[in-house]
Amino acid sequence: MASISKARKAVADGVFYAELNELLMRELGGEGYSGVEVRVTPMRTEVIIRATRTQNVLGVKGRRIRELTSVVQKRFKFPEGSVELYAEKVANRGLCAVAQAESMRYKLLGGLAVRRACYGVLRFVMESGAKGCEVIVSGKLRAQRAKSMKFKDGYMVSSGNPVREYIDSATRHVLLRQGVLGIKVRIMKEWDPTGKVGPRTPLPDVVTVLAPKEEEYVSDKQEKLKAAV
Repeated sequence: MASISKARKAVADGVFYAELNELLMRELGGEGYSGVEVRVTPMRTEVIIRATRTQNVLGVKGRRIRELTSVVQKRFKFPEGSVELYAEKVANRGLCAVAQAESMRYKLLGGLAVRRACYGVLRFVMESGAKGCEVIVSGKLRAQRAKSMKFKDGYMVSSGNPVREYIDSATRHVLLRQGVLGIKVRIMKEWDPTGKVGPRTPLPDVVTVLAPKEEEYVSDKQEKLKAAV
């Protein structure tokens, strides 16, 4: 195999991930698709599909996952048996922005009112233990004129390094009869020292006030000094 520069390799990997993500998004949108992770080992390439309903992703006796494996292998020209697809269940779908954006997309396609769908997502996210949530829907909502509606609850940071660690965001497009609607979901996770539900590092502006130590009496200190002498 011809050597490839680092820049070309980075671009090729990015294009592969984007195309794979788009394929799985279209195929598994109804199964609560929440993202994909690609792990490259010397023996084979492992593709981990995160979804809320993993049983539907696997299919009857694993038929659907085998079909998807075959499609990925042929499309990206992998050698036989060198690519493996796995399904992983999302631990807490209420804190996953992609899962919530997909859920809202299907609600709107089903004919549910925009305001009701947004408040439903907002309530579910906050009940799942999020620190804050923001949902923005823009497009031709009711009239011919396009507008944007924003729904917020809780606390949300918008700048600095905590955005990278605390905010999970997702964007989806809904093709309705009157036009295309855009959905943006941003979820702020709660600080978790264990690192399971949220980030380990606390917010930089959080100040912890420690309880003062009990003061010793002067007589006790004098007795200690005498004992030391």
